[in-house]
Amino acid sequence: MADASLSGRIALVTGASRGIGRAVAIGLAKAGAHVILAARSLGALETVDDEIRAAGGAATLLQLDLRRGDRVDQLGPTIYQRWERLDIFVANAGILGPLSPLGHTTDEGFLATIDINLTANWRLIRTLDPLLKRSDAGRAIFVTSGASSGKYAYWGAYAASKAGLEALVKSWAAELPTTSVRANLINPGATRTQMRAKAFPGEDPTTLPAPEELVPLFLELASPECEMNGTVVNFREWREPKA
Repeated sequence: MADASLSGRIALVTGASRGIGRAVAIGLAKAGAHVILAARSLGALETVDDEIRAAGGAATLLQLDLRRGDRVDQLGPTIYQRWERLDIFVANAGILGPLSPLGHTTDEGFLATIDINLTANWRLIRTLDPLLKRSDAGRAIFVTSGASSGKYAYWGAYAASKAGLEALVKSWAAELPTTSVRANLINPGATRTQMRAKAFPGEDPTTLPAPEELVPLFLELASPECEMNGTVVNFREWREPKA
């Protein structure tokens, strides 16, 4: 492993099979954390697990469909039975949803986007909150987007889901100052992922930062030393040289 700064920490990463989630999961494992890898595709998770083990890390695989509210609700008790706490939660999973005029957006497309990007994260907060509070320094990190501003045409469903997520996490963070838990959001900006390629098929992906470049920021917010709370951290601003 590259270092042991998170040695002994228990981490959960949703959407861990590819993109930012995969990179962060591997980064957490290299820093010494035991990572619970959650995603819909078990085969893809096994590939990530192989990479983690090859680097000397440890992981547990969890096939999870965030549309299954009953399964999400069981997550907290399941983790408690084995580890009795959770130190790091990275809520990365999300979908792009329909990119279309709101007047043409179907019920199915809109509700699926809200269910996965917003409602599932509320369920995850509810089931994991007690476990994070059992940690000496519970750290929760959510992935948002500049689209949350609502200023981009045709992004209505996705924008609403991310704006709601930001409000949700900030509200939860406002409840946490007297506890050991801190909750923040990261706006990665344009990143070399499948979701970005789907949204902008004509874009040259080699001009964008790779998911691995975001890992140090996630590790910083996952650290027990991080006292930031209720903040949206923009990756591009964070990586600019400090004056």
